[in-house]
Amino acid sequence: MPQEIQIRSILNKTKRRDAWFLDDYTLNPYSGCSFNCLYCYIRGSKYGEHMEEKLSVKINAVELLEKKLATLAKKEQHGVIVLSSATDPYLQFEKELGLARKLLEVILKYRFPLHLITKSDLVLRDIDLLKEIDKTAIFPKDLRGKTLHKAFITFSFSTIDDNIAKIFEPGATRPSVRLETLKKMADEKFLTGVSMMPTLPFISDTGEHLEQMFSAFRKHGAQYVMPSTITLFGNDTADSKTLVLRAVEKHYPHLLPKYQKWFSHSQGMPDHYRRAFGQKMKELGQKYYLRDRILFL
Repeated sequence: MPQEIQIRSILNKTKRRDAWFLDDYTLNPYSGCSFNCLYCYIRGSKYGEHMEEKLSVKINAVELLEKKLATLAKKEQHGVIVLSSATDPYLQFEKELGLARKLLEVILKYRFPLHLITKSDLVLRDIDLLKEIDKTAIFPKDLRGKTLHKAFITFSFSTIDDNIAKIFEPGATRPSVRLETLKKMADEKFLTGVSMMPTLPFISDTGEHLEQMFSAFRKHGAQYVMPSTITLFGNDTADSKTLVLRAVEKHYPHLLPKYQKWFSHSQGMPDHYRRAFGQKMKELGQKYYLRDRILFL
């Protein structure tokens, strides 16, 4: 089980709302992560070493959120809360602890809109609260009229192949289960979509795999796909670059020279790759009627 920690603040105000994530505020009930995704951008920072061994529960999160949202609501400073921006809100032990659900109850009480991002099917447990947030939340003035929804549910994918996912995100819910959860949320009339961040070069970004992904997302009710290329950080043993290259060496040794070439002096893919990737995403989005963001602002 994770350790318990006391924190001074729980809700972070962003400097500027991102057009993809619509993040006026961010909220993370946990620190560390048990999903153990090798490519996670947190790896390569001071928080990334042994992430799965440094799990923490912010035990005073509900109390702090209650106070903060009460103040913001009184001032009519409603904005979209992203749950979560740094670690999944539905880690395995959330089923027993229920911290994310308690935070959703506070969000509902003060009528804040929500963007929930997850790899887990545990989100189905909270459909009742999410439906009420979707109906009753108060949008910030500049977003009013853009959509009838106030809760957005985004599922994160780097692949839809369970075998590939087992290598690169071994602790996470299988993509096949994620797809079925996406469909269930879409059937419940939520505004749902996909964060396809990141794709894995020459593994999940091949033409065939991308076609399969977009087709599956559309079939399972996604309305948007937010795609991004991979960025890898650091050279220490627990950093994302080291971990991904080690996995490629073990499972895709024929690709290792390319990965070493790309990432030996860079954190990301070269410009020509990103341009081609962007064009391919545009084409697939048009083909499958999937926009590249939650709302067109």
